[in-house]
Amino acid sequence: MLDTLILAAAGGAPIPLHPVTKAGCKAWLAGLDAKARRWAEAQGFDATQGAVLSLPAADGAIAAAAVGLGEGDDPFAFSSAASALPPGDYRLETASLPAGWAAEAALAWALAAYRFGRYRPSLAEGPRPRLVWPVGADRARVERLITAIGLVRDLVNTPAEDMGPAELAKAAGDLAAAHGATLSVIVGEELRTANYPLIHAVGRASSRAPRLIDLTWGDPGHPGVTLVGKGVCFDSGGLDLKPSAGMRLMKKDMGGAAHVLGLAALIMGQKLPVRLRVLIPAVDNAVAGNAFRPGDILTARNGLSVEIGNTDAEGRLVLADALAEACAGAPDLLIDCATLTGAARVALGPDLPALFCDDDALVEDLLAQTRITRDPLWRMPLWAPYRRMLDSKVADLTNAPDGSFAGAITAALFLKAFVDPEVRWLHLDLFAWQPAARPGRPEGGAAQGLRALFGLIETRFGR
Repeated sequence: MLDTLILAAAGGAPIPLHPVTKAGCKAWLAGLDAKARRWAEAQGFDATQGAVLSLPAADGAIAAAAVGLGEGDDPFAFSSAASALPPGDYRLETASLPAGWAAEAALAWALAAYRFGRYRPSLAEGPRPRLVWPVGADRARVERLITAIGLVRDLVNTPAEDMGPAELAKAAGDLAAAHGATLSVIVGEELRTANYPLIHAVGRASSRAPRLIDLTWGDPGHPGVTLVGKGVCFDSGGLDLKPSAGMRLMKKDMGGAAHVLGLAALIMGQKLPVRLRVLIPAVDNAVAGNAFRPGDILTARNGLSVEIGNTDAEGRLVLADALAEACAGAPDLLIDCATLTGAARVALGPDLPALFCDDDALVEDLLAQTRITRDPLWRMPLWAPYRRMLDSKVADLTNAPDGSFAGAITAALFLKAFVDPEVRWLHLDLFAWQPAARPGRPEGGAAQGLRALFGLIETRFGR
């Protein structure tokens, strides 16, 4: 994504690009010469968010352009200009920008240029409009964000045939090598020996061996930040087989893993003073003669016994072992990201990840970052009385309560059983997918809550 087709260095005579709000549209039109004003009015330009206008020069070239910001509350309006303007170099007239929007405008422009061209290279080819880095934009920071978001999108968009547990481990290895981190991977039967029984049980039916990916980086004397990501590379549902429609997007069931790798890239790229650990249980939930079964009772890493109520509730199982291991290191902050429940999507839709946390101060800090970054999350309750829904007659708890009530909450409560009460813990139940294209957010893999989480970690530990 970071090439001259996306964001250009200053040079030549770039075309001025004017950001115009609804409130400032009348004054902006009045400042044009008579010919340009008549042209803009004839085009019906009224600064509606995402509206794009090209103003012609006498020789037929583009003399200037404008992008509508509407009420001036969404920097992703600049994504419309990146998509709609003809090829050329453009210079943002930053004097008209809302305060602090230079970096946001550059980020929105670049994210609009994303194309997943691995299997169809022509999608990423051809001339595009280029933006000179806006005055006041922190180029290094924006580039790190672009790279991290692109990584999440690429990993989620890659089909399961080419993004299995081994390929996910390689992606983590590439990231570790780029930042001088250490990577270890426990594979297959070694998971049993190392006492990760739930990860092994979920992944054992696949021809692609399950594994636990473990990345560490930073000074051991710094505060500990541990990230856990659900890495189910394809979810068939196991013996409780999904219908074909439910399986169609299951290449994205490793979206939590993609998110923690993207977040790790930001943390290491910014060189935050933390001791970072990333744990990813990477498995396929497949069907075979040795698949785990409904009614099986498995003992997790922390000693709790789990009755399998449904093999399609496998994500919480692999996360349970990883969370138990994460807590053994007593991190100052533990975050897990997972495409965990359909119930969260029924409640909040595809755009709003569900946030679960018992620490009110931590939640308020994170929600403050969602407002700063315009990267939304929505708090849901860890409602303790619903813990009874996880009761089992033959084990410590079940992975799938009977009935359809409170599915996202009970899933979060299941995970909580494997988290040390002394550890500050955030759980994100996200979709990791954009079902329909929006400005700067193409259909396909989506990074959700990534900028807000990074802002939280940077604010808490980066100073």
